Amino acid sequence: MSEIRLKITGMTCNHCVAHTKKNLEAVPGVESVEVTLDPGSAVVKGSADPDALVAAVKEAGYEAVVEG
Repeated sequence: MSEIRLKITGMTCNHCVAHTKKNLEAVPGVESVEVTLDPGSAVVKGSADPDALVAAVKEAGYEAVVEG
């Protein structure tokens, strides 16, 4: 199981965090997700495609880039 870290911009509240987490959890291969409002990040564990994770965040209405 790998760990992918995302830097997320545009989230302003806990609702944003929950919405982003829900979208990330729906990506195939995701086993667990932890989204943090400040500093705007997510740690995804599993075998998901990083591009699919970025797309899921964008679908939620925010911007994301893979860190590292």
